[in-house]
Amino acid sequence: MEPSVEAMVRELYDKQKIREVVARYCRGVDRMDRDLFLSAYHPDAIDDHGFVVAGPEEFWAWVNHYHTTAQATHQHIITNHSCELDGDTAHCETYWMFAALDPNGQNLTIGGGRYIDRMEKRGGEWRIAARKCVPDWGGQPVATQISPAARAMLAESGTTARDASDCSYERPLTIPPERVGINVDILAGA
Repeated sequence: MEPSVEAMVRELYDKQKIREVVARYCRGVDRMDRDLFLSAYHPDAIDDHGFVVAGPEEFWAWVNHYHTTAQATHQHIITNHSCELDGDTAHCETYWMFAALDPNGQNLTIGGGRYIDRMEKRGGEWRIAARKCVPDWGGQPVATQISPAARAMLAESGTTARDASDCSYERPLTIPPERVGINVDILAGA
C-alpha cells in the first residue's frame, strides 16, 4: 500500500531537515562559528572523530584549536547522503571531502570519508545524537593549472574569512557592477 501524500511530505521534510543539520555542522566548522556548530548537536551527543571523542562543547574546543593553528583555511564539502528514518531516529551516511591549506598557505591537503550519524528529533528538532567520522582516503594534490593572474582575479569575487565577515553572511548578496562581464582564460590568465 502506497503511503499517503501527507506521510511522503513529512518524510521528505524530515530528510531535508536532517541534511540541513549536516550542512550546518560543515558551515559552522568552516566559518569557525561556535553557535552554528553547536546547533548541529544535541547537548548530550558524542562525536568520534578518531583523534578526539567528545561531546559538542569539548569537541568544539578541539575543532577551534586545531583548525586555527594547523591551517590557514579549510573546507568541508558534503556529497552523497543517505538517510533511513525510524520514527524520531534517523540513521545517516554522508560522504565528505576536506581540503586545507597549512598555516603558511603553501601546502594543500585533501581527504575524503563519511559521517555515520544517528540523528534524533527532540522537541521537533533534528540534531546529531552520535557521530562517527570515518576517513576513506587522503593525500596532497598536484599544483593547480590555473594561472596566478586568474587565481588573483578569482579571489576578487568575495571576501573569505573564518568569521561573520565572510561574504556568505552578506545580506543582501550583491555583485558590484564593475565585475559584470569579466571573462578570463583561467589557464593563460588573459
